[in-house]
Amino acid sequence: MNRALVLIGIGCILCGLGWPWLRQFPLGRLPGDMLFVRENFRLFLPLTSSLLVSAIVSLLFWLLRK
Repeated sequence: MNRALVLIGIGCILCGLGWPWLRQFPLGRLPGDMLFVRENFRLFLPLTSSLLVSAIVSLLFWLLRK
């Protein structure tokens, strides 16, 4: 558990340092991400982005387990 927390912390630090480059990645603007705008209402459903992030995190956990 300690090793996982340290790795998560390092990952957060790296994401924070790389944020200027990471925010240019089209996450949230991929085909399949839906935005519904109505009067006084806005709903954003990032379906494709969620699937992509889930696949990447699952792959990372699978690689770290080996």
